[in-house]
Amino acid sequence: MDDGTDEYGPVHGSGPAGQEAGPPGGTPGAPGEEVPAPAGPAPLGLAREETGEPQVDAALGRLGDVDHLATDGHLTVYEDVHQGLRAALDALDAPPGPSAPPPARPDGSAGRAH
Repeated sequence: MDDGTDEYGPVHGSGPAGQEAGPPGGTPGAPGEEVPAPAGPAPLGLAREETGEPQVDAALGRLGDVDHLATDGHLTVYEDVHQGLRAALDALDAPPGPSAPPPARPDGSAGRAH
């Protein structure tokens, strides 16, 4: 006897109580109802405070550029900001100014012992 099913389930799908199933992953709207088009890029309107570090402020200021870009353009800006922030952090680890001369040897002569 064939009841319209096989070992993997029904051959043809239907919703509860014999209603037809809607499109997968979506909720059916009222007939004739239009789906609104996605909105274009819009600023979030977030206020940003200055940090006092010019390099950091410049990098963070670049984040405002994403307000005018489509989503697929955000990655380039985020990578640029990340690179700028990394450079600012790396600069904190760099010694300030020229390197110091090697310490004097115990006998008072300059340079390193060989």
